[in-house]
Amino acid sequence: MTATDTEKPLVIRTDDNGCATVTLNNPERRNALSGAMMAALHSAFDAIADDSTIRCVILAAEGPVFCAGHDLKEMNGISQCDQHAALFAQCSALMMRIVTLPQPVIARVRGMATAAGCQLVASCDLAVASQSAKFATPGVNIGLFCSTPMVALSRNIARKHAMRMLLTGDPINAETAFSMGLVSDVVSDDTLEDATSALAAGIAARSGMTVQLGKQAFYRQLEMPLSDAYPYASGVMTDNMQKHDAREGIGAFVEKRHPTWRHE
Repeated sequence: MTATDTEKPLVIRTDDNGCATVTLNNPERRNALSGAMMAALHSAFDAIADDSTIRCVILAAEGPVFCAGHDLKEMNGISQCDQHAALFAQCSALMMRIVTLPQPVIARVRGMATAAGCQLVASCDLAVASQSAKFATPGVNIGLFCSTPMVALSRNIARKHAMRMLLTGDPINAETAFSMGLVSDVVSDDTLEDATSALAAGIAARSGMTVQLGKQAFYRQLEMPLSDAYPYASGVMTDNMQKHDAREGIGAFVEKRHPTWRHE
């Protein structure tokens, strides 16, 4: 795990009953996505991907700001094209790691999520926001268009909503983010932790095999033409039917009992 000079970890992981909470832990820098922070996050997700005991992930943040995006001081301190390219490639790889992670990832958002921080939320499978949360892609205001955040944003919300956020840089509140589809739930500030934990626990209580299979299939079929998506999804369901948990779940439903998952 990457740490600052004072050995404070940039990312903290805690596990509870099949759920892992990964917390951005640099509130003094508004949890900015420095190279070190991105490396720490990527490392945490890689470890979770290989952990069969974890069936759901919560991405959270310490402090009043969820994530302020890229560390602009770090970016301003480098001048070589290849250095900037490496930083943006590292960020893209982190976002792809979230999407390809076997377990669903839920963003638990309090405070501002801007630029690559908004991209981080959009890259998660679900997002629970407190009523005070705000979201923005304000790169246009500093002459640096939010082009990589645009990739995740435009895959979550309608084009004109995305373009308005990208072209104006204006922040939107949690209710607007919910109406656009950027977040899945909005709750009061004082119930954010409990609501997110309950959602994660509900997912973790399902068959881990089924949830992982479904997440992978969801993203794959999204990029396919309709004529390809249906045969692909049919093949996934056919394979799913051969698994123990599918047979157990259907049998339990017919027999009116609770299923006993093997997560296989």
